[in-house]
Amino acid sequence: MLWVKSLHIVFVASWFAGLLYLPRIFVNLAMVPPESVAEHERLILMARKLLRFTTILAVPALVFGLWLWLGYGIGRGPGNGWMHAKLLVVALAIGYHHACGRMLSTFVERRNTRSHVWWRWFNEVPVLLLLAAVVLVVVKPF
Repeated sequence: MLWVKSLHIVFVASWFAGLLYLPRIFVNLAMVPPESVAEHERLILMARKLLRFTTILAVPALVFGLWLWLGYGIGRGPGNGWMHAKLLVVALAIGYHHACGRMLSTFVERRNTRSHVWWRWFNEVPVLLLLAAVVLVVVKPF
């Protein structure tokens, strides 16, 4: 079980590293002047590669998490309300990941209407999700 838990932690950390950095690329894309085609294309290439790699990392993170939950019974049974909250956080992280993919397409098509300030705030969401997940798993408040 400790091997599975270790791999889950490594892949979650890696997945979230991508979720933390991808919106930072969106901040930079929102600041690119319209006449700077090369800069826009370079940032789009970086964002696409990062999204693809982040998606690949999310899969084992979810698989190892499910293995811990369903295979080893972590978070199952009475007194494990924290797991329900963590599963909600995981669902929100998956939704955020999906939203990043959709938002990247707006940059690819040059349809972004949001300011770099909005993207800076959007970039804080995965920090809050990671904080919530870690607190729920370590503290187990309910």
